[in-house]
Amino acid sequence: MGINRKLSVLAGVVIFFGTAAITLNSCVHAPYVMPESQRTNDPSICFERDIQPIFISNCAKSGCHSGNRGAGGYLLDNYKHIVSKGIVPGNIAASKIWESVDMHTFSVQHMPIQSPDLTPTELDLIKRWIIAGATDSGACANTCDSTIYTFSGAIQPMMQLNCLGCHNSASSLGGSLADYASIKNAAVSGRLIGDVKHTAGYNAMPLGGIQLSDCQIAQITKWVAAGAPNN
Repeated sequence: MGINRKLSVLAGVVIFFGTAAITLNSCVHAPYVMPESQRTNDPSICFERDIQPIFISNCAKSGCHSGNRGAGGYLLDNYKHIVSKGIVPGNIAASKIWESVDMHTFSVQHMPIQSPDLTPTELDLIKRWIIAGATDSGACANTCDSTIYTFSGAIQPMMQLNCLGCHNSASSLGGSLADYASIKNAAVSGRLIGDVKHTAGYNAMPLGGIQLSDCQIAQITKWVAAGAPNN
């Protein structure tokens, strides 16, 4: 084969692979998004009760994903903002928020920053919520029972969901609510009830979130009145 023919063949190979590369690179499909008509929601999940508190406590903190412009362009303080970026209804693999809290891939930053990982229960709730269409389920059914006010059955899970993202260590602004001793200390000092009741002179908590229900406040009040036992 003459040198001119070899050069011609080589040029053809380069052009072919170059064209193939351009074709492959240009073949980018939009991620699957569940049609609105199919977003039936998981009936066991209520956004306001189960999902929003996770984002408020762990993500919508000062200097993170709250304020006029959240970090990285992510505002995570209410439903409209949460689903506007990083959540793809029906598709967890394409949801960058899910990747950041669970998958921890190289393409996204691990979240929450400088805070404990979300619990398996919290991750499961977010995952099922996205798969079912990431809907705002509206008003929640009242599942609270004010006759149940033990530490293990009511108080600790309530603190875990609504408070621990911010109050996870003694160095946290406002102190820790990470264990029985710290929660009891806040309770007997009057700070816990004052904060959750939004009493004048106290800090309205959860910060930036929806006030705890009357039933939840009653559970805390009864627990404190009983001596804040570790039961």
